[in-house]
Amino acid sequence: MSQADNPFLAIAAPWIAGLTPYVPGKPVSELERELGIQDSVKLASNENPLGPGSRARAAMNLALAELGRYPDGGGYDLRRALAEHHGVSPASITVGNGSNDVLDLVARVFLQPGVESVFSEHAFAVYPIATQSVGATARVAKARDYGHDLDAMAALVTDKTRVVWIANPNNPTGTWLTATALKSFVGSLPPTCILVVDEAYTEYVSEPDFPDATHWIETFPNLIVTRTFSKAHGLAALRIGYGISDPKLADLLNRVRQPFNVNALAQAAAIAAISDREHVRASVELNRAGIKQLIGGFDRLGLGYIPSVGNFVTVDLGRPAGPVNDALLKRGVILRPVGNYGLPNHLRISIGTEDENARCLAALEAVLAA
Repeated sequence: MSQADNPFLAIAAPWIAGLTPYVPGKPVSELERELGIQDSVKLASNENPLGPGSRARAAMNLALAELGRYPDGGGYDLRRALAEHHGVSPASITVGNGSNDVLDLVARVFLQPGVESVFSEHAFAVYPIATQSVGATARVAKARDYGHDLDAMAALVTDKTRVVWIANPNNPTGTWLTATALKSFVGSLPPTCILVVDEAYTEYVSEPDFPDATHWIETFPNLIVTRTFSKAHGLAALRIGYGISDPKLADLLNRVRQPFNVNALAQAAAIAAISDREHVRASVELNRAGIKQLIGGFDRLGLGYIPSVGNFVTVDLGRPAGPVNDALLKRGVILRPVGNYGLPNHLRISIGTEDENARCLAALEAVLAA
């Protein structure tokens, strides 16, 4: 949008003009309203098809009685529950309105004009948005096999680098880094550089050398690990996530954290969800079966895909994905184009129920045949 279209650009911070906002997956209600259709399937936003577990639902119901009150602004009970779960001090916890909120806090505290952040090609779209929103400079490393090339990222780190962003597993590619490689990378960074390890999908991973970076907080004081309840715990609509770090880092993040940034229902549900191992197990099992189902369909259709350990698979259509996606929408199937991630021929498909996955594959087959 030019200044002629929006005269307020003249008084906005200069780096805002070129900022492209995050575009979420199309809601089912929007698609059905636009096309006059019903019974659509949304596999676009990496949501848990099981939704919240029974413990979280019960906790939310109890919390309804106090909706006239402000939530606990410091998240006292939630931070203590998270601290016990991870074996850290409550002072190490920063609660957020989704883990995206914590990523934004990191940018607001450590980035500004004149300094830089580093992230990988094909990495989560929030990293460049958070960087540009505060006027810092983004340095983007070329990917290796669609994932993080740690050597290429290390080569971009300078005395101006204040934040390095790594999603493990990565969204939207589903690629992952081993504990050995990632721990070595953390140790190589200067103490003036904060490493953010975004572990939004960690519960889904069963690879033997996959790291839990929360165990490294005491070893690396410049490390921040973010987690979310939106995926395996099924609480996406409540927007609840958190960061784990050295208490001195958490102190700085909490200085800019908005008051009451996590609502009371989210806090109650998250506390209950932490201990609901059965729901997480069921979610992981459904996801594992769904990945096999989708991959089997891709093999049958002769389509390539990026091996994934998340709750999604990114498929290579071998042709521009835009027209295919448009045709799928008309059939009531919402997937996620990832051209904005530098993957114009790919679609990211979230794992749904067995029936939802089957409908997706049938629609994809019909569209490709047409």
